[in-house]
Amino acid sequence: MILALVTGCTTVGPDFKSPTLAKGVSVLPASSPQVGGAEGDAQHFVAGQTGSQDWWKSYGCPDLDGLVQIALDQNPTVEAARATLIQAGENATAIQDNLTLPTVDAQFAQTRQRFSTAAFGMPGGQTYLFNLSNASVNVSYPLDVFGGNRRQVEALQAQHEMQAHLWQAARETLIANVVTTVVREASLRAQLDATNALLQAQGELLDLTRQRQGMGALSLNEMAEPQAELAQSRANREVLALHLEQIRHQLAAYLGQYPAQNSLPEFHLEDLHLPQFLPQAVPSALLRQRPDIRASEAQWHQATANLGVTIAGAYPNLTLTGDMGAMALTPGALFSPASSVWSLGAGVVQPIFHGGALSAAKRGAEAAVQSAAAQYRNTVVQAFRTVADVLRALTHDAATLEAERSIMEIRQQSLDLADQQYRLGGISYPALLAARVQDAQAHMGVAQAQGVRLADTAAFYLALGGEVDPAAVAQATPVSPSSSAQSALPDAR
Repeated sequence: MILALVTGCTTVGPDFKSPTLAKGVSVLPASSPQVGGAEGDAQHFVAGQTGSQDWWKSYGCPDLDGLVQIALDQNPTVEAARATLIQAGENATAIQDNLTLPTVDAQFAQTRQRFSTAAFGMPGGQTYLFNLSNASVNVSYPLDVFGGNRRQVEALQAQHEMQAHLWQAARETLIANVVTTVVREASLRAQLDATNALLQAQGELLDLTRQRQGMGALSLNEMAEPQAELAQSRANREVLALHLEQIRHQLAAYLGQYPAQNSLPEFHLEDLHLPQFLPQAVPSALLRQRPDIRASEAQWHQATANLGVTIAGAYPNLTLTGDMGAMALTPGALFSPASSVWSLGAGVVQPIFHGGALSAAKRGAEAAVQSAAAQYRNTVVQAFRTVADVLRALTHDAATLEAERSIMEIRQQSLDLADQQYRLGGISYPALLAARVQDAQAHMGVAQAQGVRLADTAAFYLALGGEVDPAAVAQATPVSPSSSAQSALPDAR
């Protein structure tokens, strides 16, 4: 009978199937295969390339590569996520072994007892004193006939998989934060340089204005405008300097260092190169690459397995137990054949009436599955929105940078012309200084646009899943993906 139960066991509850995108409706806006038209400044989307394991190296900056590696090695958030992953894996292994393998325990007891015959209703009240030695091996094995234990193990493995993807998400976010922080530092330094050039030109222009006012050529009211412009530029410089210091402190924090330990290299826009070849955004690949989507899927899987555990709780629970050992009045007699004892038993527990608790638990588990499915769909929708936003941002960034460079070229040509005219006596020195002011402002606009485009490129890599390293996640996650697939999302291609 027991053999029939073991061989005929089943697994109750629904089997989880990895969701897929069905065909029919586009989920991402159409994008051009190229962003930006200037030679050496265009970005191309490469078909068939869905990710890059070391995408930050495409910026061509060795110092940035070194900082990313230091951050991955020393960042406390990534370290905590890794420790949580290990904890989840070890807990899953411990519970899995406890549920699927027999438990064997050795026991030894030595007792000395005195009892009276009056306890057995015998008159006279005689007492006896004796010693008892007991050594035994206990074996217990739960028969998982209806798959409750298997579902519990499945839920634990799904939780471990979710932690693996959360660890991966922490890594990707950290890498993108380091890259964007370095880009912001380089952009701020370029803006500071342009602001200093602007301040120099505005200061000289103000000095000339004061001289002209002292000679009576200008009124006091005409002095107000250059003074206000100079004061505004000085205030802007202080803001930029503050932001630069804060960026340096933030970068140190990403590396797991204190601000006082800050011995980081300085970064300039000339050190960073715009990645020219970007991976193509493929919707079906996003489902397998983005760690937040994979973590949400694992959470859905866990909820589905927990539903199976709840359903199995309403079925009979069978357990096999066995004991074998020896019992004697002295330890030396434990090994004699006459002292051997053993027992073999089987037990079954069938829930009959629990006041509606089992039905309520099942309805709650079903609601948890529905909630996890809805959260997964929301995660996917938000992921596609992020990718669409970044794709549009890259297009606008290229156009903005092109416009700012056109302005800078025009201002540079005006400055060159003004310089020639001043040498020939065609214009006054204040007019030349005014051309320098406009040129410095144009350089500041280009620095801002370059920083935004470099940062949005990093955001694009992060939106696609960042450092695509399937081997790392597979090594940390023992759960194999389901071979089945169900359409849990709107039709897409």
